[in-house]
Amino acid sequence: MEVNNIINAVKSFNQDARHFQILYLSIFLLYGVFGLDWDISATRILVVLGSAIITQFIWIRIVHGKLSALKSALITGLGLCLLLNSASLLTMGLASFLAISSKFILRIKNKHLFNPANFGIIVSIIVFQDAWISPGQWGSSALFLFVLSVLGGIILHKIGRLETTIVFLAALFLMEFGRTVLYQGWGMDVLFHKFSSGTLLLFSFFMITDPMTIPNAKASRIIWALVLAIATFVLSNWMQIYTAPIWVLFAMTPLTVILDKIYPKLKFEWTSNSKKMNLVNSKPKIN
Repeated sequence: MEVNNIINAVKSFNQDARHFQILYLSIFLLYGVFGLDWDISATRILVVLGSAIITQFIWIRIVHGKLSALKSALITGLGLCLLLNSASLLTMGLASFLAISSKFILRIKNKHLFNPANFGIIVSIIVFQDAWISPGQWGSSALFLFVLSVLGGIILHKIGRLETTIVFLAALFLMEFGRTVLYQGWGMDVLFHKFSSGTLLLFSFFMITDPMTIPNAKASRIIWALVLAIATFVLSNWMQIYTAPIWVLFAMTPLTVILDKIYPKLKFEWTSNSKKMNLVNSKPKIN
């Protein structure tokens, strides 16, 4: 009986890619706290996650959504814990509140416009002015970055968005290779150092692949990823904005809307009834 229960639990876990996202982000949050000695308290984590879940629950009751959408809130909260820093618990809580609320307020054609975590990060930095992103907090452990990439690739394969990350990273790498190695004459070690950022990889495998906010069609996502890579390359090298991808993603929201019109495709919907995503043309679930 116990073996059957374990098998059923594994099957249930495998049927919803959000479970893998939650596990993925949780592992690296624990790694950051205990392995890299981040200065982040349990209280801050509880404030961020609690605010996200409570806000999502309230909105679920307002729009008569499904409680399974709380998984999405947990994913957003974990993303904020990993990428956003502030000494103020109020700022962190408000960032979480704004991130979740943006999904329900800022919508077009039943699709939320902004990546929730990205929205919470950018608004917090601009409005509250006591929040920031620390790209260097992850260090440069080769083993850590390898595991981060492998696990991220597994998750993207399950939700069918792997090409977005591949195009973005490949295009960015080729441009950086041309500038750093061919034009400036630096060695490959300098180039690889630029890509040894946990923040960049988390951004690439977690934030820009959110199926609810990026373009629906594969062709659109390829174009979108190329534009994102070019803009990131320009801002990083000529304006010295080392958190450029996060700012560019926020600014590229209108392009997503335009590409969805040019390349119409059914909207992504999370489902716990199959291993892959469920694409429907009916009234969407709020998550």
